[in-house]
Parts: sequence; C-alpha cells; structure tokens
Amino acid sequence: MATGRQLRAAGVAAQDGTLELPWYRIRAPSDASTMWYAVLRKRTRGIFIGAVAFRHGGQYPSLLARGWEDVAIKDIGRSLPANPVESGDGET
Repeated sequence: MATGRQLRAAGVAAQDGTLELPWYRIRAPSDASTMWYAVLRKRTRGIFIGAVAFRHGGQYPSLLARGWEDVAIKDIGRSLPANPVESGDGET
C-alpha cells in the first residue's frame, strides 16, 4: 500500500496517476485522511488486495471480521524501493 505521492516519487506512477502493474488504484475520496479512513489489506491468491473504509461506518468492522487487516500509517509506502515513508500528509 502506498500513497499516490509515494508511488510518483518512486517512479511507479506517472505524474498523471497512471500506475504500472502490479499496482492498482484504490477508489477513495480525494480528501481521504487516515484520521477518518482506514487503509486495509487482505492476502488472497498469493497477492495483497487493498481497500479504504470509513472508520466509523459499517463496512470497516465488516471487513475486519472477514479477515482484512488494518495497515498501520507508518507502513504505508514502506515496500517501495528507496522511498522514505511519508507521514502526516493524510493522503491515502
């Protein structure tokens, strides 16, 4: 999981946001903040899939109950090569 800014800095995404495989865009509001939204992942068929869910809505506990795990803010972008983890910008 990585923010659009992190993907562009690592050269994985073009400036227009176009992503190279195996990265896929997760649909979320443009003003999504990790204060209100959770970044989740689930391992399926040997890969991780991701989702963004409103922390105070019904979907969030439902995803957790079905085996999704919350991605810690400090871990967002950690798997990118030579890209320091950004914190505090709220971009997901």
